[in-house]
Amino acid sequence: MQQAEDFRAESVALAEVLTPLPEDAYFKPTQFKGWTIDDVLGHLHMFNHAAELSLKDGDAFDAFFGEIAARMAKGDTMVEAQYPWLDGLKGKALFDAWRKGCDVLADAYAGADPKTRVRWAGPSMSARSSITARQMETWAHGHEVFDLLGVERQETDRIRNIVVLGVNTFGWSFTVRGKPVPVTMPCLKLTAPSGEVWTFGEDLSDNIITGSALGFAQTVTQTRNWKDTDLHAHGDVAAEWMTTAQCFAGGVSKPPRRGTRFRQER
Repeated sequence: MQQAEDFRAESVALAEVLTPLPEDAYFKPTQFKGWTIDDVLGHLHMFNHAAELSLKDGDAFDAFFGEIAARMAKGDTMVEAQYPWLDGLKGKALFDAWRKGCDVLADAYAGADPKTRVRWAGPSMSARSSITARQMETWAHGHEVFDLLGVERQETDRIRNIVVLGVNTFGWSFTVRGKPVPVTMPCLKLTAPSGEVWTFGEDLSDNIITGSALGFAQTVTQTRNWKDTDLHAHGDVAAEWMTTAQCFAGGVSKPPRRGTRFRQER
């Protein structure tokens, strides 16, 4: 399954920028809710493990995720809920465990039937969607790391998986806010890192979004306010979607305020 290899490549890209860091760098806060690099790695490592369980043993996944949900129901934040499972794992040791777990997860999904249904926090999904979601999270949370370190990531066309996830969750961005889903999704004309133009949806002149695939992926993952990207939205539905886009599950999540997420000076 190519998406498993794309997840692996995304993990390698993040690992390469982390490898030279000294131990103390892992505990510097990022622009994302004050999470440290260590918090980001703990989050990715825990949910990669959850995705591995969901493919191998749905009941084991339910038990594992049930404990996380119970902690959050008692008031723990997402970061606090991961501490008991990490059991003191942090810094370089956490990096090593996360990096090894990435390959274990990629190997497991690479040989899986893409259509296999796997359990998750919400509705079940296909194995293809599950590993794509892991790529998306690795790419999205990688943003706060690259931004903190002042490094510009070299994007590739594997970002298409995240763009497709954004397209597929068009309706969700409205539903999660209790709003009716527009009948027609705006047409997207996005320029890929390779220079190819990707088109999604019907070509209707009254609702169209143009710009880079990177800008769209940043918007739907809420790593940038869409006004800080090169996207142009023409039409009311297009503008509303970009203002509230959310390609991930959970409750309503507000995009970052304009100008608050950016690559910092080295």
